Amino acid sequence: MSLKLQLLFGENKCSMHIERGLLSKLNSILPEYCQTRKVFIITDCNVEKKYGARINCGLSEAGFTVCTYAAQPGEDSKSLAEASRLYDAMVEFGMTRCDTVLALGGGVVGDLAGFTAATFLRGVPYIQIPTTLLAQVDSSVGGKTAVNLRQGKNLVGTFYQPKAVFIDPLVLASLSDRCFNSGMAEVIKYGLIRDESLLTFLEELGGRDKIMKHAEEIIWRCCGIKKEIVERDERDKGERMLLNFGHTFGHAIESLSCYEYSHGESVAMGMYAAGVLGELAGITIIGTSERIKKVLTQYALPYKLPKISRAELYERVIKDKKNLGGEINFILLKNPGKALIHKAAPDFIKNLTMNDRFLVREQ
Repeated sequence: MSLKLQLLFGENKCSMHIERGLLSKLNSILPEYCQTRKVFIITDCNVEKKYGARINCGLSEAGFTVCTYAAQPGEDSKSLAEASRLYDAMVEFGMTRCDTVLALGGGVVGDLAGFTAATFLRGVPYIQIPTTLLAQVDSSVGGKTAVNLRQGKNLVGTFYQPKAVFIDPLVLASLSDRCFNSGMAEVIKYGLIRDESLLTFLEELGGRDKIMKHAEEIIWRCCGIKKEIVERDERDKGERMLLNFGHTFGHAIESLSCYEYSHGESVAMGMYAAGVLGELAGITIIGTSERIKKVLTQYALPYKLPKISRAELYERVIKDKKNLGGEINFILLKNPGKALIHKAAPDFIKNLTMNDRFLVREQ
């Protein structure tokens, strides 16, 4: 099964291809999206070990000149220091504005590569080849690129669309259960914010093996939801904020735990927290948080907040980049399948996060 989507942003477009075995066809489909036969691959050491030699060999046979840069895995590589090392490597490679960056990896690699491509020579073309479920359904789509600062996640970045996204569900077989389940948090998010039928489908499947049998369809449905939203709001000024459901608390949990929890795990806890907060505020239909908890548990995702202080959590939340002029655009649910943007004053967050029901911690 081969599925396609095309995202349109004025004169710019991004083509998405979803197909099992797509990675093995890279040398035949890549020329359509490259102005020259010169590519700079940004990946991480783990992904490079799995796919680097095969991709390098295939592209070389197709007449490409290839340079590969493998960063260390993990959030520490999403930094200005790592971007600076990449700039040096790209200069040494003789990269021009007509050559192409390939982002081969998960969300960290995609964000770092996209940010580097957007800022090197004021912008060079890049293509996303996501190798994790989280990246395939979410972070590779929509053009958000960023690196982290000490004070928080994704605080320096830009919007920069890839020329194409190549999604091969077969690569998901190599993921650990923890990494796969982390990606399921973003899949669940799409059901919660926009498509209750998708949420019900995930509840019926209930596990990795059954998800993989329907991988193309699930990825396509998630990407289709994101396509519709980001085409209407590429710069995250309105409707696109709905995609941040669970992320305001999630980003705070990630950084406060020193990234002990993955992005997906943190978003999972953030979604449950937002569900509880919405119910406490009288915005979310009662019982929604319980449904969130059950589906997260089905996919071995945490829902209880880790052992971090509520005061620290509150301080990190109000410093989030979604804090605009003293108000936070907080994403809540009206009910499963229907999200809304709630403009919250800091006291709204502070008062509700101090409620004993809100504080559900790991035992």
